[in-house]
Amino acid sequence: MTETMPGVSFLLPLQFDVAATFLAAIAATWAASRRGYDLIGVCMLAFVGSVGGGLLRDSVFIMQIPVVMQHRDYLWAILLGVAIGVVTFRYAERFVHLFDYTDALSLGVYGVYGANRALIAGLSAEGAIIVGLCNAVGGGLIRDVLVAEVPLLFKPGQLYALAALAGIVTFVVVSYSYGMDTYRAAWLSICITALLRLLAIRFNLATRSVKSRLGLS
Repeated sequence: MTETMPGVSFLLPLQFDVAATFLAAIAATWAASRRGYDLIGVCMLAFVGSVGGGLLRDSVFIMQIPVVMQHRDYLWAILLGVAIGVVTFRYAERFVHLFDYTDALSLGVYGVYGANRALIAGLSAEGAIIVGLCNAVGGGLIRDVLVAEVPLLFKPGQLYALAALAGIVTFVVVSYSYGMDTYRAAWLSICITALLRLLAIRFNLATRSVKSRLGLS
């Protein structure tokens, strides 16, 4: 049965997810442009990088027709993101942190929106955290696999999945357990994820491999 607690009694507006899709499409377009892809390659990478996590969220965990396929707003957001990403690529190269800011915002929004949809669908708090994390990093995971790179999620480095996880846990706890208004909980959690991600980039806060923690060469 779907929970009726104040914090999870309604779904966040679709615009949250569409906005994150737009930002992720821009970031994916910049990444594809760096690799020298043609327009088809750029569009495909932008599609996968922006809605891949949402497709996994809906089809695998929530088991419903993906919301991406039900609303044309997503396609238009991706196309607009690709157009803006192509036009602004030369400027993005000059401002190296522009990609990081864009990625940090989309990471936070995806995580919160995925967790919110999971709670509304009746999943447990723990399940919602898993779905939110998958929503946040799933697109990047599929994107890296397609371009034959070791996924960022698997490698030691600056806080990425952990930043998303912190925001998602915050959202689930304050909305599900304490009944905070969904909008307030969402913005709080998005800010936490973005702040942690940007602090990790600024101060090089990074994870270490298990091998190095064990003192093995």
